[in-house]
Amino acid sequence: MLAPALAAVLALGAVPAVADAAPRWSVCAGSCSFDVPPGDYEIEVLLGGRAAGSTGLDVEARRIALAPVDTGPGQHVRRSVTVEVRTPEGMPSGEDGPGPPGLQVQLTGTAPQPVRIAMTPRPKAPRIFVLSDSTAADWANLPKNGWAQALPELFRAGPSVRNYAQSGASTVSYLGDPRYFARVRPMIRPGDTALIQLAHNDKQTTEAGYRANLATLIAGVRAQGGAAVLVTPPVRHRFGADGKLTPLGLVVNNLGVDLPAVMRDVARQQRVPLLDLTARSQALLESLGEAASWPLYLTLAHDGVDDATHLSRYGAEQFAALVARAAAQARLPLSAFLRPGRL
Repeated sequence: MLAPALAAVLALGAVPAVADAAPRWSVCAGSCSFDVPPGDYEIEVLLGGRAAGSTGLDVEARRIALAPVDTGPGQHVRRSVTVEVRTPEGMPSGEDGPGPPGLQVQLTGTAPQPVRIAMTPRPKAPRIFVLSDSTAADWANLPKNGWAQALPELFRAGPSVRNYAQSGASTVSYLGDPRYFARVRPMIRPGDTALIQLAHNDKQTTEAGYRANLATLIAGVRAQGGAAVLVTPPVRHRFGADGKLTPLGLVVNNLGVDLPAVMRDVARQQRVPLLDLTARSQALLESLGEAASWPLYLTLAHDGVDDATHLSRYGAEQFAALVARAAAQARLPLSAFLRPGRL
């Protein structure tokens, strides 16, 4: 049975929040903005209404907070997720602009219906930080998507995915630029997890330098009481005549350094968990084949140029699922919050 305050909102179909109720419910149709300060918030939504619908939620810089949920006429479904509100909304460089203040919500799905939303501050929520490059980044503008942009939809309320991936970042620049690790490190606290996936832009980084940089990132996370997890990079859509990915596709750099292999060895030496996104994405692409795997990436249909590195929305969701499955199989603590049925 619905709480009386929420039932009143449903009956009215009105926008005002319910007086003297916690949480406070509002109605959102299409898109809406909430005037809240930066921080972590639990969003609870009530989906469905008089008509059948298929409704999901994107928040802030096109982060997928909730995959579309189908509802029948008169059916209501509750879902909740924890999200971060920050400025800038997207990448830490702010290259996509700061974004509007507060929390931005956009309804998605093939037949989105107005939703009832309640927000609750969660200042003590465990956080999942993502330290990465453009392949994982929160892209505020189309057509590019990062896999970590799709990660929130795979978790129920609890942990907040804080994606600080930056386009163009390498292990060198992520450590050297004060907008990146120097900003993220003080935010990390005991109980937080940091997913470290940097390799694509380490094109001229020596093996010794790459090892040292990964070790520095791991040490910085540990010094804050956080748990570091290495994530090997997603593959590029580069096939050879044999139907297998080329060394470029497998993220071997210009100096011949097999960066995923080095990362695997660093994980072993540093005794940190490793999520092998390289191996998992390689298996996915090679099982599909060169032509059938293109929809994972940006193709001619988007901007006239095939992009063998950056992901479509579909690809971001598929690669995020690969990371989540790896986390579940590794029995990482964060996997306890994975949403049932999404993997």
